Amino acid sequence: MKFSKHFEASQASSMESFNPNRHLKEQFVSNLTGSSKLEIFIMVTNLSILVLIRRCIGFNWMSNGYPKKDDNVAGGGKSFKACVVVLLIDFLCIAVPYILYLTVLAEWTYWSTILVLLLLFCLKTFDRNGPSFLQEGGVDSIRENITSYRVSTMLVTCFSILAVDFKIFPRRYAKTETYGTSLMDLGVGSFVVANALVSRQARGITNMTLSNGLRSTSPLIILGFARLVSTSSVNYQIHVGEYGVHWNFFFTLAAVAILTLIINVHPRYCGVLGSFILIGYQALLLCGLNKYLLSEERKTDIFSQNKEGIFSIFGYWGMYLIGVRIGSYVFFGDNADAMSKTNKSARTRACALCMFFWSLTLLLDWYVEATSRRMCNMAYVSLILASNLQVLAIVMPFDCVPGCKSSAMEEAFSRNMLASFLLANVLTGVVNLSVDTLSVSSIAALAILFVYAFFLCFVVGIADFLGMRLKFW
Repeated sequence: MKFSKHFEASQASSMESFNPNRHLKEQFVSNLTGSSKLEIFIMVTNLSILVLIRRCIGFNWMSNGYPKKDDNVAGGGKSFKACVVVLLIDFLCIAVPYILYLTVLAEWTYWSTILVLLLLFCLKTFDRNGPSFLQEGGVDSIRENITSYRVSTMLVTCFSILAVDFKIFPRRYAKTETYGTSLMDLGVGSFVVANALVSRQARGITNMTLSNGLRSTSPLIILGFARLVSTSSVNYQIHVGEYGVHWNFFFTLAAVAILTLIINVHPRYCGVLGSFILIGYQALLLCGLNKYLLSEERKTDIFSQNKEGIFSIFGYWGMYLIGVRIGSYVFFGDNADAMSKTNKSARTRACALCMFFWSLTLLLDWYVEATSRRMCNMAYVSLILASNLQVLAIVMPFDCVPGCKSSAMEEAFSRNMLASFLLANVLTGVVNLSVDTLSVSSIAALAILFVYAFFLCFVVGIADFLGMRLKFW
């Protein structure tokens, strides 16, 4: 008996030694209220314009005589030196400014907007070969727009999940506790929408069987359990109010995918079904479900322990279905393998939908229920759709600028989206277990973030150069 108690005590002590400041780190990201929707709008604008500036600078794979990449050959005929040079330019033009905006330049967000707009205007003005914005883009340009949008969302998420653990990262950008809006609140929902816009359903491919669908979803379930086991084994900090005690983001993605498979409807009706789901879920929240989800009381059963993650599935499912309908409406035609929408048409629809969802967000937030990522209510869903469409609406008008193709880094992340996210999570965990993030200086924190971003971008970029793909389905 004494041996058993001694063993348990030593085991607890061993786990504590992995992450001695766990509770302090959990408190550091708790009870936050976020920032204003205007600041979110401006931040999304800034980060989107940085992608455009990188496009206008040029020097992509087709520059300086480097041959076009053949995806079937490792390296595609390009030299490794060219790969490193282009990745370095991408890193300096996109990753470095992203990190600066999230940290030391956070207090000058509005001035930064003016600066990047002037820079973009100058680059466009002095581009003597620049065509009119009214020029039509083809299928490739639409694909590049979607790539830029998805990768910019992924990069902000990857950088934020580590930056949030440092004091240099403004608390108003961290995830909110109950109600409110913040930059990091956009991450989970944006991942869902980004998948929905280019999903098989949005492209009109509805021939996947239930067994094949479940097989393709199984990696997400495995990753969810892997995250649960790994975080528990090293005593890693977990914000219980986000999803619950055992739930995590991968379980949410898997649940949304399974529900979509079971109730499989044509893309034309996904928006209607998603809207009904959200309206019904919002009605339940207003009838008292919101108080239950926001309360700190938890029973011992698995359902009560993970109430936030389980109930928010309905919000994310509705969000996904509406995202499928938007992807079908804006980008895809009836052909399952090609984009038949003209770029001008897609651009107009993206802008109109962006304005609609921003207006809807304000109305829902004021008159129905304040925005809550934790519950994934209607206001939050509308905010996610508005901010994602905003990125697309900003990027799309510049797809005809000469040399303005997706950068090497964007292409690399796009081809290995899930692998990039997994690598970012592993690196974030390694840094947190190796460094006391709460006590390092601002300069040290910035240096760590730059090294982390450099390693992440170059590993993903070189893996793409070598033709490495991590595909589960």
